[in-house]
Amino acid sequence: MSDPIFFTAAGGLTLAEVAAVAGATLPEGADPDFRLGGAAPLESAGPGELAYMDNARYGDALAATRAGACLVSPRFAARCPAGTVSLISRDPYRAYAVLLGRLHPDALRPGSQFGARGIAPGAHVHPDARLEEGVAVDPGAVIGPGAEIGTGTVIGPNAVIGPGVRIGRDCAIGAGTTLSHALLGNRVIVHPGARLGQDGFGFAMGASHLKVPQIGRVIVQDDVEIGANTTIDRGASRDTVIGEGTKIDNLVQIAHNVVIGRHCVIVSGVGISGSTTLEDYVVLGGQVGVVGHLRIGRGSQIAGSSNVNRDVPPGSRWGGTPAKPVRAWFRELTTLARLAERSGKDAAGEES
Repeated sequence: MSDPIFFTAAGGLTLAEVAAVAGATLPEGADPDFRLGGAAPLESAGPGELAYMDNARYGDALAATRAGACLVSPRFAARCPAGTVSLISRDPYRAYAVLLGRLHPDALRPGSQFGARGIAPGAHVHPDARLEEGVAVDPGAVIGPGAEIGTGTVIGPNAVIGPGVRIGRDCAIGAGTTLSHALLGNRVIVHPGARLGQDGFGFAMGASHLKVPQIGRVIVQDDVEIGANTTIDRGASRDTVIGEGTKIDNLVQIAHNVVIGRHCVIVSGVGISGSTTLEDYVVLGGQVGVVGHLRIGRGSQIAGSSNVNRDVPPGSRWGGTPAKPVRAWFRELTTLARLAERSGKDAAGEES
């Protein structure tokens, strides 16, 4: 259940409204005007709350739930208890996400930490910066000369927006972030502590390492979300680009000149070395490492903790260190396990 201090409900939704969003048909006898005031997990949901279920592991929890209504996939609908309205959906989780956003719109993106409208006391906005009406700037934020920020955007406390940075409309820039040499599109979310546009790690190696000036930018397209304490270096001579709709978790390192396509998913702890390209819809699991100057093809998926040291064809599923097609990786793991088991038995035989 959401804490009313942090996430207030927006008036609730009727069963008819829930069914319309989910593409479900209300079962016979259900009251279409019955109002659900919130959402909660199966185990704790009460009669006035919505839940969802689409995983067989939670079959017992579904059978015991007290939720007023539950979004379920067709194969689990029969397990819904008599006191819970069963709303059958082809994708219960996605429908639940949409409805949760309707119930708690404030949770969709961070707002002002100070409740600010306009420029709060203690914020520092350079006279040459251009802010459209409807921009909120929290205390301690610094906005440099020539920066431009679109309406509906919130700049969190102690964020630093460097000279010439462009931020589109309806963005959220978290507390303590720093943005330099960057252009952001619309509806971009940057969570607290992220660093965008700092130097890439470029040196001409020798007896004394010579710094290579990093003269590119960071380009972040529309609807990108960037997790807390993630760093995205600006390009050396070309731009670092994050494609439309891409979602980046916390604590990710993206080096200079990296190009990430549209709607990629990059999970926590990933490190992507310089000048690598990820095509559209690539998924990198947690703690994946990618060496530089590679291309990972469209729609490919890399298993967590893998290390990629060569190009990955489109549509591939790879894993391991070094990463390889998953079938080869599984055969390798199975062979090693058998060898280890055989070795253990041989050692036990010698001891006896």
